[in-house]
Amino acid sequence: MTVVAGDETWRADSYVAAQFTRSAVSEDRAAQPLPTFGEWWEDRRRAALFSVEEVPFRELDGWKSQSGSDNLVHESGRFFAVQGVRVESETHGTWSQPVINQSEIGILGLLVREFGGVPHFLVQAKIEPGNVNTLQLSPSVQATRSNYTRVHGGADTRYLKYFRGGGGGQVLVDSLQSEQGAWFWHKRNRNMVVRVTEDVPLHEDYRWVTAQQLRRLLGVENLVNMDTRAVLACMRFAAPPRHLPAHDDPYLRALCRSYDPVNGTALHTDVEILSWHTEMRTRCDWHTSLVPLAEVRNWRRSGSAIEDEEGRSFRVIGVRVRTGNREINQWSQPLIAPRGTGLAAFLTTSVHGVLHVLVRARPEPGVMDTVELGPTVRRTSETDVAEDEPFHAEVAAADPRRVRFDTVLSEEGGRFHHAQTRYQVIEAPDGFPTEVPDDFCWVTVHQLMALLKHRHYVNIEARSLLACLHSLW
Repeated sequence: MTVVAGDETWRADSYVAAQFTRSAVSEDRAAQPLPTFGEWWEDRRRAALFSVEEVPFRELDGWKSQSGSDNLVHESGRFFAVQGVRVESETHGTWSQPVINQSEIGILGLLVREFGGVPHFLVQAKIEPGNVNTLQLSPSVQATRSNYTRVHGGADTRYLKYFRGGGGGQVLVDSLQSEQGAWFWHKRNRNMVVRVTEDVPLHEDYRWVTAQQLRRLLGVENLVNMDTRAVLACMRFAAPPRHLPAHDDPYLRALCRSYDPVNGTALHTDVEILSWHTEMRTRCDWHTSLVPLAEVRNWRRSGSAIEDEEGRSFRVIGVRVRTGNREINQWSQPLIAPRGTGLAAFLTTSVHGVLHVLVRARPEPGVMDTVELGPTVRRTSETDVAEDEPFHAEVAAADPRRVRFDTVLSEEGGRFHHAQTRYQVIEAPDGFPTEVPDDFCWVTVHQLMALLKHRHYVNIEARSLLACLHSLW
């Protein structure tokens, strides 16, 4: 194993967490003030030459329906395929659906460099075919293996060398995590933060921002993309300093205490949480397997879409893309298109003055270990509503004054078409019970961050909500 040592101080986890927090509270020490971000963003938006057209499957260049299975596959055998997944369960019955099978592990990476002693992160204005607004804020590198090995014959991925060991950077975060288990089969990405000390040539689509600026931008609808949120969630922050105005608000004061690993007031120990999670995985009787798309039941296929017969889930569509701002200028591909806006919500409450978040052990057909920790309430689309779901009523009827975060943010625009989720962090009413159903558990923010040392423990929606929690103080 080759390790780039870097500064000895940066090799201590506690120091890295403190530096991330320093960046998160240094609004007046940013290399470029936040008001100028809007000017840069508008300039990038005007320069974005991009068109997306929905087309029949037969017009997807380089894609074909595989003989015998009906799977939608790329002629190179790379990128991804649309096929079927079957779930068999004694408690939930047997059912099947289309799923994206993308076995390659991609890289989601943020470069970090200090300016004026404050860590800044390199983000990019990136176009994706499924984005509802074309352009969103992406990590320094966001690339599948097929992309960065140039299977498409396009240009090199900028800044890739820093995340592949050839740039002399120091790895601060490197976490292998899942993506949407409702739509992907065993999809994983490497979430990385790499520190550099040298000058980095800056392309016009890229910009250095502090964690404080990223936290503020999270409140803007459909701006910070899913991949940036995923990397942010894998960064461990130290407890925010006590001089922040947030400490004047009892809720935010409890939130800040929730970052402290030694406050001793967590409702459950780390071992209890890990044991509970293991028990939930053991109890789950779902058996999942890939099947040919031709064997998926209760879905119909036309020349332009694959959709469930009840019209409640999602569609698979084809698109043709033209752009002057990507590694290649035009391509075609399938996308999953959810029906309307989904929901992901955390209920939170203060226990002994420390904020706790209510997570749920949630099975999904596409995750590797079947069960990961997710939001308190989650639905993938507007039609995916289960009114008898625990805590659905509490979220739906929440007092607006207790809704601490409420923003519509996009899911992965490279595979999903206009997939939006309303992310909410809600303060539970006074006296809310800490006794919850077996598949729910209260955790502190520090405990949730610590779980991300493990792979496949916390799902992508819960990780997005963790990033949203970081934006509140």
